[in-house]
Amino acid sequence: MANTQDFTKMVQDMMGAFPVDTAALQDGFKTQAALGEKMSKVALDAAEKSTEVSSKWTKDTIAKLGAMSKVKADPADYTKSMTDFASASAEMAAENMAAFAEIAKKVQMETVELMLAAGKTFSEDASAAVKKATNDVTAAAKKATAK
Repeated sequence: MANTQDFTKMVQDMMGAFPVDTAALQDGFKTQAALGEKMSKVALDAAEKSTEVSSKWTKDTIAKLGAMSKVKADPADYTKSMTDFASASAEMAAENMAAFAEIAKKVQMETVELMLAAGKTFSEDASAAVKKATNDVTAAAKKATAK
């Protein structure tokens, strides 16, 4: 009688001959997670600083409105008060927009630095993984042909 082949054993032998290195995948995941953490820190720092600038701008505007809304003795003082408020508002807008621009510039610089560092790290990790995989496959092929 004909014996049926044990395909389970054959697949196990084949998979054993070509091992997969999960350490390279784990290293890649760790590198990606570290990059994500650093990028999140940059974004959260920028959000915090933007919130501080926005809050300060709002408080300053409310303070200027409070000064403008006070009762004046002379009707001409109302015009002066409104002119002063408009002038102060324009000045505050320029200062705060410059502060937002500085935050954006810092985020951009930090992001570029992170991406360059990540590119270097990914390149090194990929080179190491390819070299190891090549060595493993070569060793497995030699082992398989030696049998």
